[in-house]
Amino acid sequence: MNPLHLPWLEFAIAAALIGSSWVSRLREPNRAYRWGLAFTGTSFTCTVLAWLAFYVGVPSEVTERWSVQHYLIGRSVFSVDELTAPLVPTVALLHFLVALATARTHMRRFSCSWSLAAEFIQLATFSCREPWILIGLLASSTILPYVELRIRHRPTRLYVFHMALFVGLLVLGWSAVSASSGTTAAAPWWATVPLVAAILVRCGTVPAHCWVTDWFEHSSLGIALLYVVPLSGVYATVRLVLPIGPVWVLHTISLVSLFTAIYAAGMATIQRETRRFYSFLFLSHASLVLVGLELLSEMSLAGSLCLWFSVLLSLGGFGLTLRTLEGRFGRLSLFDYHGLYEHSPAIAAFFLLTGLASVGFPATLGFVSTELLVDSAVETYPFVGVGVVAAAALNGIAVVRAYFLLFTGARHVSTVSLRIGVRERIAILTLSALILGGGLFPQPGVATRERAAIEVLEARKSNRPQRLPQNANETRAIPDEPDVQQKPTPHHPRASMSGGF
Repeated sequence: MNPLHLPWLEFAIAAALIGSSWVSRLREPNRAYRWGLAFTGTSFTCTVLAWLAFYVGVPSEVTERWSVQHYLIGRSVFSVDELTAPLVPTVALLHFLVALATARTHMRRFSCSWSLAAEFIQLATFSCREPWILIGLLASSTILPYVELRIRHRPTRLYVFHMALFVGLLVLGWSAVSASSGTTAAAPWWATVPLVAAILVRCGTVPAHCWVTDWFEHSSLGIALLYVVPLSGVYATVRLVLPIGPVWVLHTISLVSLFTAIYAAGMATIQRETRRFYSFLFLSHASLVLVGLELLSEMSLAGSLCLWFSVLLSLGGFGLTLRTLEGRFGRLSLFDYHGLYEHSPAIAAFFLLTGLASVGFPATLGFVSTELLVDSAVETYPFVGVGVVAAAALNGIAVVRAYFLLFTGARHVSTVSLRIGVRERIAILTLSALILGGGLFPQPGVATRERAAIEVLEARKSNRPQRLPQNANETRAIPDEPDVQQKPTPHHPRASMSGGF
């Protein structure tokens, strides 16, 4: 039997769930950390095998012979497709690297059991396409951060208000969609508005962005990264809103997200505390992903999906760098120069690499994503393209400013070595290889995101209501909702995105 025929995705989800239960029983921190790292690594390995099986082309009928969910409920609820095949292992990799790079001084504050439970929910979420099950997973994912805040004796009112609003609007919106049409093919605009509002709250768009800065302020930085960086709200947008949302509703999301991207980028340039700086930088990039999704062209959607993947790696690595700095120097301000380069040159280099990759520096993974997004935005709505460029420029200024304040301009005196450790070096080199490799050889990644964009647009097209022919000369039904942007003709230089890089 071919090993790729096994249901590796189910094994990955099960490993995270079993690992969380097992590690929660261990009271000695070092032992709990070793077991947590082992379970997280096992889950990541299984997701890589699931990704490999998908691209090798293993038929679903073969995998279902060994699938537990197929025997229990008769169908596959959790599976990967063109959209999620690279996202699932990337989310698992982020969990593994955050656990791997945890310093000994942070082992008591970083809960491996919490991390594995969050990984279980996120892997199940990113591999689920059933609307009500997906909504249940999104709702359950809000419980763990609340538990984290309660354990740390931090205020929870702001977080509870926003997450209760998110879950309530999500349930109300999909209930309205189901009740109004029976299927998702003819959902009216008033049924999709609560869904849109829920997505905007979850993604932290203005004015519902304060819960993100509050979350970074009061939680452990590693746990804060694992909760927000995978962008579960964007996945909910693709699965729940994009296939059925009217054009004007989606354009509203795009405009609100564009304003948030520019506002958050501007706020990132004036912050005086590293965590608030990172939270606004993250909010800006998450909003840029939403901008590309709602332009409804093949190139913009592919660019947005590429940017989503870039955010996972670059901002995940950027947050990991800040966490490494905090492990050595405590929480740092951006009010004075710290001069930390002499003590931690590797951390300084990785800080600059991940920060510039997130804003689209050439030869990095973010460059291709930003280029696709800007080109498509300019072709669709020029003012949106200008806004995207402005947000990227402000984010670049914020990153460079933070680098100079943290690593230059002063001499930091320390009696102990503050250089990077072996486990942290492994995590940094892994992410650096992925960021630079994706920038120097972007074609395979862009090709997969282009195919995923085509699938999403085809799903939206299949859900559009069709108008009956008005006379005998009309031989086919005419779409009730026109395409926002026609696909480029073959002679156009951008007709094939995957061949343009």
